[in-house]
Amino acid sequence: MNRVLGIELRRSAAITTALLVLVIGTVALYFAAGVEFADGWVQLAMSQRLYLALLWPLALAAGAWQSSRDHRSRVGELFASTPRPLANRTVPAVSAMAIAVVCGYLAMGIAGAVWIIGTARYFPLTVFVVTAVGALSLIGAVWLGMAVGRLLPSLVTAPALGIAGLALLLLIPRATRPHGWLALVFSPIYEMNLPDAYATVPGRASASQALWLGGLAITAVMLLASNGWRLRVAAVLPVALGAALAIAVMPHQNRYVIGAVDPVARELVCAADEPRVCAGRVHSGLLDEIVPPAREALTVLAKLPAAPAKVHEDTTTFFPDIFPQWHDDVVLVRMNADELPSTADIVAAAFNTPPQCDHSADPVQKLAAAYWLLGREPVGSGPSDPAQVSESVALWQTLRAQPADQVRERVVALRQAALSCGSVEGVLEK
Repeated sequence: MNRVLGIELRRSAAITTALLVLVIGTVALYFAAGVEFADGWVQLAMSQRLYLALLWPLALAAGAWQSSRDHRSRVGELFASTPRPLANRTVPAVSAMAIAVVCGYLAMGIAGAVWIIGTARYFPLTVFVVTAVGALSLIGAVWLGMAVGRLLPSLVTAPALGIAGLALLLLIPRATRPHGWLALVFSPIYEMNLPDAYATVPGRASASQALWLGGLAITAVMLLASNGWRLRVAAVLPVALGAALAIAVMPHQNRYVIGAVDPVARELVCAADEPRVCAGRVHSGLLDEIVPPAREALTVLAKLPAAPAKVHEDTTTFFPDIFPQWHDDVVLVRMNADELPSTADIVAAAFNTPPQCDHSADPVQKLAAAYWLLGREPVGSGPSDPAQVSESVALWQTLRAQPADQVRERVVALRQAALSCGSVEGVLEK
């Protein structure tokens, strides 16, 4: 059996399929929408699942192409005359294609891991589960393609099946509205897009998807190994049972994955020594880069009365709304693996308002106050609005032309107004 499997791996479409999954998947990870998985391992696993939008139809088409090989080679009658049953002849090809798509998918994950392995320290078991469900979906797709390719052995079957697979994935969300949880059951890509730094996939969602995809894979193998209508009719049972169990297991809650937050990923991990600088566990590998600007910012802020003494990552999530505990002596700053906060960003964050306040911090005044404390002209960073930067430069120039003691009083008043939920409008301009 091992010798036959080796021959299938070398002479079938298995190696080509594995390479296509690897290349297309890796290109999608890095170039389709930028590196959206930079925050950590869960984000990488979810991003891989998102790009099953390309890989799942590819697996369908590859399976159909492989299965129609006998028809293209015109050896069907020869194989039918051999004493080996069809099921036995099917096992090597089925195994080879399953190995191909799984290896290609895992290699895609390794290619993504190269980007984050130096900084991503938080590796929950969820990563294995999400990846395993993605691999199972590809196995089901390639086996289903093989079954259809055997039943409809034509040159157009493979490309037509690939297009149909892509259309199916795109139509599932629309077809299941307003019951979005149904789309989560039947689509391996649904709600996997743009995962937050603290995102996770609940175990019940993965279990539900695995039941459905497992039933689909068993049905595909039964169709592929069938010679008569009885077995083909019976093949409907596994996928029907898998769908029924999956629907029962999945919570009937829309946006179930989008609204899931991993509390362990939000837990603070702090650098040694004082002043204390802490990041969420998912960003703990970035502490060495965050600590120097954070401590420099705290030194600058020490010019103010009741100055903050710590810098923590702002682990706020907005779906659902979860806010970190507020302390006046702590500067909360957003951290992103793609673009770490600068010293100026952290100083400006000291003028933020607590989340329960009706008045929000004015970004123009925050920038002007931060750069006045730093003693240099404001510049934009990250997604800064150029218009706001221009306004802050003008305000900063006005402040620089005034006595330092008066400006310092206004900067202190701006921070006090922000912390007390008071109005900050025009505080620096008085």
